[in-house]
Amino acid sequence: MISAAVTKTLAPTFTYRTATLGITLAAGRVPRRLVLKNFRSISTRSSSKSSSAEQLDFAAASSQTDAAKSSNLTKPGPASTLPPKDFRGDWMLFHPVYSPDELTAVKVLHRKPENLGDKVAFGLVMFARKMFDIVVGYKHPKGPPPPNATIDELRKLGYTFSEKQWLIRIFFLETIAGVPGMVAATIRHLQSLRLMRRDNGWIHTLLQEAENERMHLMTFMTLSKPSFFMRFLILGAQGVYYNLFFLSYLMSPRICHRFVGYLEEEAVLTYTRCIADLEAGKIPEWYVDNVPAPEIAIDYWRMPPKSTLLDVLYAVRSDETTHRFVNHSLANLNTSTDVNPFALREPDMHVKGGKIEFTRGEADEYVSQGNNVLDKEKASSKKND
Repeated sequence: MISAAVTKTLAPTFTYRTATLGITLAAGRVPRRLVLKNFRSISTRSSSKSSSAEQLDFAAASSQTDAAKSSNLTKPGPASTLPPKDFRGDWMLFHPVYSPDELTAVKVLHRKPENLGDKVAFGLVMFARKMFDIVVGYKHPKGPPPPNATIDELRKLGYTFSEKQWLIRIFFLETIAGVPGMVAATIRHLQSLRLMRRDNGWIHTLLQEAENERMHLMTFMTLSKPSFFMRFLILGAQGVYYNLFFLSYLMSPRICHRFVGYLEEEAVLTYTRCIADLEAGKIPEWYVDNVPAPEIAIDYWRMPPKSTLLDVLYAVRSDETTHRFVNHSLANLNTSTDVNPFALREPDMHVKGGKIEFTRGEADEYVSQGNNVLDKEKASSKKND
């Protein structure tokens, strides 16, 4: 059974709307965060404002129908495949909106391997990490840096990275991190079709993870473009990784989710160090307050207009923390029969940031709580009718 502390944290506090069911769910700490395709995220504190905004958006879209017929999107020829520069909107899957205290609630955690499968998964991640560090020249000396050392001296000794080095590491990390969710979702999708049975809610969470990692890459691509050599390296690594993960997931989905959980532990650690370096003034090219957040990041994470690159790094780290928690939790389940506890809601970052996983019992209790909320909402809807 789930602990009393976790149960208290998961008490119903927020609401969100599902496009498929057309009802409103009061979900435990549902990330104020979750936004469905073609729907704006709404909370109990701003539902009336969101409703007005949606009506205005619909009216504006209707009034521009005729004009849209002559836009670049409807003109014949190659240009018709390119969206206009101001192309924006809620076409994404679930995506996060964090409060300021959630962004700072993340802790660097590690799940100790408990069995042979865990040890295999952790060993593979450590091997990949070492190879990756060699390729990008990443170091992290254990001892303290020399006193009064300049930034250039710290970089030569491996105590910090330059802007270019950080971006190379992030590019490589995000192009690889977006693979597992898509592979797992594809396999489970085909399995659902082949066996003609439901998937128990796993596919959507896995697709959301893949898209979230891709949006990380799209965000950092606005800062710099990778070199031809870097693109070639990513192409080769992605091709090998995709096929290996595909075959591995067919053999043992549980070990694969554990592998991703350990991989995300390293991602959280990497972004934590990047944030620490930026706040300490060790990446002067970015400056803490002067480099604005890319527009794509402001739109995706619903960030304030004057957000900075530092705010983006905090949001990305929170995303990686979510993937760490979700994959370690999924690895504890029976991947063939258990329901995905995160299909309709997720704990907030105060839980995911300080807790490495749900046990199978905790996941089952979390599902039961969600079902109870859904039943109450259905009963309330019938009374209103």
